[in-house]
Amino acid sequence: MTASPSTPPTGSQAPARAVAVRDVALRDGLQLTEGRLSTGSKVDLVRTLLGLGIPELEVGSMARPDLVPALADTLEVIGALDEAERDRCWVWVATPGHVRRAADAGVRRFQYCLSVTDEHNTANIGRSTETSMEALPEALEAAAVVGGTVQLCLATTFTCPITGPVDPDRVLGLVADPRGEGTVDVVLADTLGQAHPRQVSELIAAAVDPAADRRIVFHGHDTWGMGVPNTLAAVAAGATMVDAALGGLGGCPFAPGASGNTATEDVLFALQPDWLDPQRFHQLIAAGDRMLAQLGETSRSRASAGAHGNGRQFAWTLPQD
Repeated sequence: MTASPSTPPTGSQAPARAVAVRDVALRDGLQLTEGRLSTGSKVDLVRTLLGLGIPELEVGSMARPDLVPALADTLEVIGALDEAERDRCWVWVATPGHVRRAADAGVRRFQYCLSVTDEHNTANIGRSTETSMEALPEALEAAAVVGGTVQLCLATTFTCPITGPVDPDRVLGLVADPRGEGTVDVVLADTLGQAHPRQVSELIAAAVDPAADRRIVFHGHDTWGMGVPNTLAAVAAGATMVDAALGGLGGCPFAPGASGNTATEDVLFALQPDWLDPQRFHQLIAAGDRMLAQLGETSRSRASAGAHGNGRQFAWTLPQD
Protein backbone atom coordinates (compact mmCIF):
# COMPACT_ATOMS: atom_id res chain seq x y z
CA MET A 1 0.00 0.00 0.00
CA THR A 2 1.34 3.40 -0.90
CA ALA A 3 0.43 6.75 0.56
CA SER A 4 -1.89 8.93 -1.48
CA PRO A 5 -1.01 12.57 -2.14
CA SER A 6 -3.51 13.53 0.55
CA THR A 7 -1.96 11.34 3.22
CA PRO A 8 -1.12 13.58 6.20
CA PRO A 9 2.60 14.02 6.77
CA THR A 10 4.26 12.18 9.57
CA GLY A 11 6.42 13.98 12.07
CA SER A 12 6.85 14.83 15.69
CA GLN A 13 4.42 17.73 15.80
CA ALA A 14 1.13 17.11 17.62
CA PRO A 15 -1.90 17.96 15.49
CA ALA A 16 -4.48 20.49 16.62
CA ARG A 17 -7.39 18.01 16.38
CA ALA A 18 -8.78 16.92 19.74
CA VAL A 19 -7.93 13.32 20.52
CA ALA A 20 -8.88 11.14 23.47
CA VAL A 21 -6.18 9.21 25.34
CA ARG A 22 -7.32 5.92 26.84
CA ASP A 23 -5.21 4.37 29.58
CA VAL A 24 -4.93 0.57 29.27
CA ALA A 25 -2.67 -0.15 32.25
CA LEU A 26 -5.33 -2.16 34.07
CA ARG A 27 -5.76 -4.54 31.12
CA ASP A 28 -2.91 -4.72 28.66
CA GLY A 29 -0.49 -3.24 31.18
CA LEU A 30 -0.95 -5.98 33.77
CA GLN A 31 -0.77 -9.02 31.48
CA LEU A 32 2.92 -9.75 32.00
CA THR A 33 3.67 -8.29 35.42
CA GLU A 34 4.81 -10.65 38.15
CA GLY A 35 3.38 -8.38 40.84
CA ARG A 36 -0.34 -8.05 41.45
CA LEU A 37 -2.68 -5.21 42.25
CA SER A 38 -5.50 -5.81 44.70
CA THR A 39 -9.05 -5.24 43.53
CA GLY A 40 -9.25 -2.21 45.80
CA SER A 41 -6.07 -0.75 44.35
CA LYS A 42 -7.46 -1.18 40.84
CA VAL A 43 -10.71 0.56 41.77
CA ASP A 44 -8.78 3.41 43.39
CA LEU A 45 -6.65 3.80 40.25
CA VAL A 46 -9.73 3.84 38.01
CA ARG A 47 -11.24 6.65 40.07
CA THR A 48 -7.98 8.59 40.20
CA LEU A 49 -7.46 8.46 36.44
CA LEU A 50 -11.06 9.31 35.60
CA GLY A 51 -10.99 12.13 38.15
CA LEU A 52 -7.86 13.62 36.61
CA GLY A 53 -9.55 13.84 33.21
CA ILE A 54 -8.59 10.70 31.29
CA PRO A 55 -11.81 10.10 29.38
CA GLU A 56 -11.78 6.31 28.97
CA LEU A 57 -9.96 3.29 30.40
CA GLU A 58 -9.45 -0.40 29.78
CA VAL A 59 -10.00 -2.09 33.13
CA GLY A 60 -9.91 -5.82 32.54
CA SER A 61 -10.47 -8.89 30.45
CA MET A 62 -12.72 -11.90 30.18
CA ALA A 63 -9.74 -14.09 29.22
CA ARG A 64 -9.34 -17.32 31.15
CA PRO A 65 -8.02 -16.55 34.65
CA ASP A 66 -5.48 -19.37 34.42
CA LEU A 67 -3.96 -17.75 31.33
CA VAL A 68 -4.05 -14.14 32.57
CA PRO A 69 -4.28 -14.39 36.37
CA ALA A 70 -3.61 -10.69 36.95
CA LEU A 71 -7.03 -9.94 35.43
CA ALA A 72 -9.00 -12.65 37.20
CA ASP A 73 -10.87 -10.08 39.32
CA THR A 74 -12.15 -8.02 36.39
CA LEU A 75 -15.82 -8.51 37.24
CA GLU A 76 -15.16 -7.63 40.87
CA VAL A 77 -13.58 -4.36 39.73
CA ILE A 78 -16.59 -3.62 37.53
CA GLY A 79 -18.94 -4.45 40.40
CA ALA A 80 -17.24 -1.89 42.65
CA LEU A 81 -17.73 0.95 40.14
CA ASP A 82 -20.84 3.06 39.79
CA GLU A 83 -22.77 3.34 36.53
CA ALA A 84 -21.10 6.58 35.44
CA GLU A 85 -17.66 5.08 36.02
CA ARG A 86 -18.51 1.84 34.20
CA ASP A 87 -19.72 3.89 31.25
CA ARG A 88 -16.12 5.04 30.68
CA CYS A 89 -14.48 1.64 31.16
CA TRP A 90 -13.85 -1.01 28.50
CA VAL A 91 -13.44 -4.75 29.06
CA TRP A 92 -11.68 -7.12 26.63
CA VAL A 93 -13.89 -9.87 25.20
CA ALA A 94 -13.39 -12.40 22.41
CA THR A 95 -16.67 -14.33 22.22
CA PRO A 96 -20.42 -13.72 22.56
CA GLY A 97 -20.27 -15.75 25.77
CA HIS A 98 -17.73 -13.30 27.16
CA VAL A 99 -20.11 -10.45 26.34
CA ARG A 100 -23.05 -12.09 28.09
CA ARG A 101 -21.07 -12.90 31.24
CA ALA A 102 -19.60 -9.42 31.40
CA ALA A 103 -22.97 -7.81 30.74
CA ASP A 104 -24.51 -9.72 33.65
CA ALA A 105 -21.85 -8.16 35.89
CA GLY A 106 -22.60 -4.62 34.71
CA VAL A 107 -20.13 -4.15 31.84
CA ARG A 108 -21.49 -1.87 29.12
CA ARG A 109 -18.36 -1.22 27.02
CA PHE A 110 -17.02 -4.30 25.25
CA GLN A 111 -13.75 -4.43 23.29
CA TYR A 112 -14.24 -7.39 20.95
CA CYS A 113 -10.75 -8.51 19.97
CA LEU A 114 -9.37 -10.73 17.26
CA SER A 115 -6.08 -10.95 15.42
CA VAL A 116 -5.68 -10.17 11.75
CA THR A 117 -3.66 -13.36 11.24
CA ASP A 118 -5.18 -16.79 11.81
CA GLU A 119 -1.97 -18.00 13.41
CA HIS A 120 -1.99 -15.39 16.19
CA ASN A 121 -5.75 -15.56 16.66
CA THR A 122 -5.46 -19.30 17.18
CA ALA A 123 -2.61 -18.88 19.67
CA ASN A 124 -4.38 -16.05 21.47
CA ILE A 125 -8.02 -17.14 21.61
CA GLY A 126 -8.12 -20.61 20.06
CA ARG A 127 -9.99 -19.92 16.83
CA SER A 128 -9.46 -18.63 13.32
CA THR A 129 -9.95 -14.99 12.40
CA GLU A 130 -12.98 -15.94 10.30
CA THR A 131 -14.57 -17.77 13.22
CA SER A 132 -14.17 -14.68 15.37
CA MET A 133 -15.73 -12.48 12.69
CA GLU A 134 -18.62 -14.92 12.24
CA ALA A 135 -19.40 -14.58 15.95
CA LEU A 136 -19.27 -10.77 15.98
CA PRO A 137 -22.96 -10.18 15.08
CA GLU A 138 -24.01 -12.42 17.98
CA ALA A 139 -21.70 -10.44 20.30
CA LEU A 140 -23.29 -7.21 19.07
CA GLU A 141 -26.76 -8.58 19.77
CA ALA A 142 -25.75 -9.62 23.29
CA ALA A 143 -24.37 -6.13 23.99
CA ALA A 144 -27.48 -4.46 22.58
CA VAL A 145 -29.69 -6.33 25.07
CA VAL A 146 -28.12 -4.26 27.88
CA GLY A 147 -27.68 -1.05 25.89
CA GLY A 148 -23.94 -1.67 25.54
CA THR A 149 -21.48 -0.69 22.84
CA VAL A 150 -18.80 -2.77 21.12
CA GLN A 151 -15.41 -1.89 19.69
CA LEU A 152 -13.82 -4.01 16.98
CA CYS A 153 -10.19 -4.45 18.02
CA LEU A 154 -7.78 -5.83 15.42
CA ALA A 155 -4.51 -7.12 16.86
CA THR A 156 -1.37 -7.75 14.78
CA THR A 157 -2.30 -5.12 12.19
CA PHE A 158 1.32 -4.49 11.20
CA THR A 159 3.31 -7.59 12.10
CA CYS A 160 2.51 -11.01 13.52
CA PRO A 161 4.94 -12.79 15.88
CA ILE A 162 4.31 -16.05 14.03
CA THR A 163 4.08 -15.09 10.33
CA GLY A 164 5.80 -11.70 10.11
CA PRO A 165 4.60 -8.67 8.13
CA VAL A 166 0.83 -8.34 7.66
CA ASP A 167 -0.79 -7.40 4.34
CA PRO A 168 -2.55 -4.01 4.84
CA ASP A 169 -5.33 -5.14 2.50
CA ARG A 170 -6.20 -7.94 4.92
CA VAL A 171 -6.55 -5.36 7.71
CA LEU A 172 -8.69 -3.06 5.57
CA GLY A 173 -10.88 -5.97 4.54
CA LEU A 174 -11.70 -6.63 8.19
CA VAL A 175 -12.37 -2.94 8.82
CA ALA A 176 -14.83 -2.92 5.89
CA ASP A 177 -16.42 -6.29 6.72
CA PRO A 178 -20.21 -5.74 7.01
CA ARG A 179 -20.33 -8.03 10.03
CA GLY A 180 -18.65 -5.19 11.92
CA GLU A 181 -21.52 -2.80 11.30
CA GLY A 182 -22.85 -1.77 14.68
CA THR A 183 -19.43 -1.51 16.32
CA VAL A 184 -18.64 2.03 17.46
CA ASP A 185 -14.86 2.02 17.05
CA VAL A 186 -12.12 0.24 15.14
CA VAL A 187 -8.93 -0.34 17.14
CA LEU A 188 -5.79 -0.92 15.07
CA ALA A 189 -3.10 -2.44 17.25
CA ASP A 190 0.65 -2.45 16.66
CA THR A 191 0.85 -5.49 18.91
CA LEU A 192 4.61 -6.00 18.60
CA GLY A 193 5.62 -2.35 18.45
CA GLN A 194 7.49 -2.93 15.19
CA ALA A 195 5.67 -0.37 13.02
CA HIS A 196 7.19 2.96 12.06
CA PRO A 197 5.39 6.31 11.59
CA ARG A 198 5.01 6.11 7.81
CA GLN A 199 3.37 2.69 8.06
CA VAL A 200 1.05 3.90 10.79
CA SER A 201 0.10 7.04 8.88
CA GLU A 202 -0.65 5.11 5.69
CA LEU A 203 -2.75 2.40 7.34
CA ILE A 204 -4.74 4.77 9.55
CA ALA A 205 -5.46 7.09 6.62
CA ALA A 206 -6.57 4.13 4.49
CA ALA A 207 -8.89 2.87 7.26
CA VAL A 208 -10.82 6.13 7.66
CA ASP A 209 -13.22 5.56 4.74
CA PRO A 210 -14.07 1.89 5.42
CA ALA A 211 -14.50 2.71 9.11
CA ALA A 212 -17.28 5.13 8.10
CA ASP A 213 -18.65 6.87 11.19
CA ARG A 214 -16.69 4.74 13.66
CA ARG A 215 -13.78 6.16 15.62
CA ILE A 216 -10.32 4.97 14.64
CA VAL A 217 -8.28 4.02 17.71
CA PHE A 218 -4.53 3.44 17.58
CA HIS A 219 -2.99 1.03 20.08
CA GLY A 220 0.80 1.21 20.09
CA HIS A 221 3.73 -0.43 21.83
CA ASP A 222 7.17 1.08 22.32
CA THR A 223 9.36 -1.93 21.54
CA TRP A 224 11.46 -0.05 18.98
CA GLY A 225 11.12 3.38 20.60
CA MET A 226 8.47 4.51 18.13
CA GLY A 227 5.53 4.63 20.53
CA VAL A 228 5.09 8.40 20.67
CA PRO A 229 6.03 9.11 17.02
CA ASN A 230 3.63 6.40 15.89
CA THR A 231 0.88 7.80 18.09
CA LEU A 232 1.32 11.30 16.68
CA ALA A 233 1.37 9.90 13.15
CA ALA A 234 -1.88 8.04 13.85
CA VAL A 235 -3.61 11.16 15.11
CA ALA A 236 -2.42 13.20 12.15
CA ALA A 237 -3.79 10.51 9.83
CA GLY A 238 -7.25 10.40 11.39
CA ALA A 239 -7.22 8.49 14.69
CA THR A 240 -9.39 10.17 17.29
CA MET A 241 -8.43 7.99 20.24
CA VAL A 242 -5.06 6.49 21.20
CA ASP A 243 -4.15 3.90 23.80
CA ALA A 244 -1.32 4.15 26.30
CA ALA A 245 -0.43 2.65 29.69
CA LEU A 246 0.88 4.27 32.85
CA GLY A 247 4.58 3.67 33.20
CA GLY A 248 4.74 2.00 29.78
CA LEU A 249 3.53 -1.30 31.24
CA GLY A 250 2.29 -4.03 28.97
CA GLY A 251 2.87 -6.80 26.50
CA CYS A 252 1.03 -9.83 25.16
CA PRO A 253 1.71 -13.30 26.59
CA PHE A 254 1.06 -14.70 23.10
CA ALA A 255 3.29 -12.22 21.25
CA PRO A 256 6.95 -12.95 22.08
CA GLY A 257 9.09 -9.88 21.70
CA ALA A 258 6.36 -7.35 22.44
CA SER A 259 7.40 -4.90 25.13
CA GLY A 260 5.35 -2.36 27.00
CA ASN A 261 2.68 -0.06 25.71
CA THR A 262 3.49 3.51 24.87
CA ALA A 263 3.53 5.33 28.21
CA THR A 264 0.46 7.39 29.09
CA GLU A 265 2.68 10.05 30.62
CA ASP A 266 4.62 10.40 27.36
CA VAL A 267 1.54 10.51 25.13
CA LEU A 268 -0.21 13.08 27.31
CA PHE A 269 2.86 15.30 27.45
CA ALA A 270 3.15 15.09 23.66
CA LEU A 271 -0.52 15.80 22.94
CA GLN A 272 -1.25 18.10 25.92
CA PRO A 273 -5.07 17.91 25.83
CA ASP A 274 -6.99 20.91 27.09
CA TRP A 275 -7.76 19.29 30.45
CA LEU A 276 -4.09 18.61 31.27
CA ASP A 277 -2.02 21.10 33.25
CA PRO A 278 1.21 20.65 35.24
CA GLN A 279 -0.63 20.01 38.51
CA ARG A 280 -2.74 17.22 37.05
CA PHE A 281 0.30 15.85 35.28
CA HIS A 282 2.12 15.67 38.62
CA GLN A 283 -0.85 13.80 40.12
CA LEU A 284 -0.78 11.38 37.20
CA ILE A 285 2.95 10.78 37.75
CA ALA A 286 2.26 10.12 41.44
CA ALA A 287 -0.50 7.63 40.58
CA GLY A 288 1.84 5.82 38.22
CA ASP A 289 4.60 5.75 40.82
CA ARG A 290 2.24 4.20 43.38
CA MET A 291 1.05 1.57 40.93
CA LEU A 292 4.58 0.63 39.87
CA ALA A 293 5.74 0.39 43.47
CA GLN A 294 2.90 -2.01 44.28
CA LEU A 295 3.80 -4.14 41.28
CA GLY A 296 7.56 -4.02 41.81
CA GLU A 297 7.99 -2.60 38.31
CA THR A 298 10.16 0.21 36.95
CA SER A 299 8.70 3.04 34.88
CA ARG A 300 9.57 3.10 31.18
CA SER A 301 8.15 6.61 30.74
CA ARG A 302 10.58 9.25 29.53
CA ALA A 303 8.20 12.03 30.56
CA SER A 304 8.00 10.63 34.07
CA ALA A 305 11.80 10.54 34.23
CA GLY A 306 11.87 14.15 33.06
CA ALA A 307 9.32 15.17 35.67
CA HIS A 308 11.49 13.61 38.35
CA GLY A 309 14.53 15.52 37.09
CA ASN A 310 16.10 18.81 38.09
CA GLY A 311 14.49 21.22 35.62
CA ARG A 312 13.30 23.54 38.35
CA GLN A 313 12.36 26.33 35.95
CA PHE A 314 10.05 24.06 33.95
CA ALA A 315 6.48 23.93 35.21
CA TRP A 316 6.02 20.26 34.26
CA THR A 317 8.88 19.14 36.52
CA LEU A 318 7.76 17.86 39.91
CA PRO A 319 8.17 20.39 42.74
CA GLN A 320 11.46 19.99 44.57
CA ASP A 321 11.49 19.29 48.31
